[in-house]
Amino acid sequence: MVAEKSPLTYKDAGVDIDAVTTALKSVGDMAKATHKDPRVLTGLGSFGALFKADFGDMKEPVLVSSTDGVGTKLMVARRMQRFHTVGADLVNHCIDDILVMGAHPLFFMDYVAAGHFEPGMVESIVSGFANACQEQGVALIGGETAEMPGLYGRGDFDLAGFIVGVVDRADVLGPERVTANDVLIGLPSTGLHTNGYSLAQKILFENAGLSPDDTLPGLEGSVGDALLATHRCYLPELGPLLKDSGLHALAHITGGGFTDNLPRVLPEGVGAVVNRDAWEVPPLFAEMARLGPVDRDEMDRTFNMGVGMILVVERSQADRVLDDLGKRGATPTLVGHLEAAERGVRYEGSREL
Repeated sequence: MVAEKSPLTYKDAGVDIDAVTTALKSVGDMAKATHKDPRVLTGLGSFGALFKADFGDMKEPVLVSSTDGVGTKLMVARRMQRFHTVGADLVNHCIDDILVMGAHPLFFMDYVAAGHFEPGMVESIVSGFANACQEQGVALIGGETAEMPGLYGRGDFDLAGFIVGVVDRADVLGPERVTANDVLIGLPSTGLHTNGYSLAQKILFENAGLSPDDTLPGLEGSVGDALLATHRCYLPELGPLLKDSGLHALAHITGGGFTDNLPRVLPEGVGAVVNRDAWEVPPLFAEMARLGPVDRDEMDRTFNMGVGMILVVERSQADRVLDDLGKRGATPTLVGHLEAAERGVRYEGSREL
């Protein structure tokens, strides 16, 4: 006689629906706290989220959307069992990506997947989403949480973010406004932001044999603290400038560094000249170059090198824009200029770090 088998459950396959449902109850409260915009018509829990398409006095509103992740920075978060910062990273990165189009963010949605959600993990990640959204006046209106033990190993997880913003068509920033007479103004980053972590971890953890708790010269905290520093959101400083006639374009310095990101906002026949001596490269970047070793050209193509956003500004308006940014608490630096040349980046100054 064949023994009767017990009925299988989803939990037997490694997915604990009850645990995830319990975690999501507190997530709903965090998301609701971001729904201060009266255009948000539904909360979490519906099959879709509703947002009223009311854009005030805009003559020709254009929706701007973007999606991104935080890459292998997640591996540092896992090493340190610190998950709230990567949620904020993703919100801020997505905001910065649509900011360069001249857009103000409206709402954000997230996707969180893992092989297994440890207790408190979902709440910690989503608290990062919610807190960053609340700080920047963005509604967190929906998301998806997926536990997939057959696809992800235990401890593995991934995040994706989706953002929608709006800009009046006449105010869209980009190459069409840029001229060879413009100058480049840089705003400082708060570390690596969300790019270059595969190389950073190879240098620091594999080659140098460091742990996240170790320190390096010039760092205020540990290596792990420096690597998990939250991606800076530039909306507070740049939001009031988006309609300024002197601002022609913005370049978010992400994967590809200056070398690959600046050309994305340049028209044909215009090149960028970046003065490497215009700002002091933060110690973390200098230490990674030394420990690698990694040469300066590769550093500039991989990391933001301490400058996370570049403004392309009309030369005659540069002093005024610098002054305006300073009054809002930013610390802008004139980092270069444009010239009539093949589209690309030419570096001046010392290659030493």
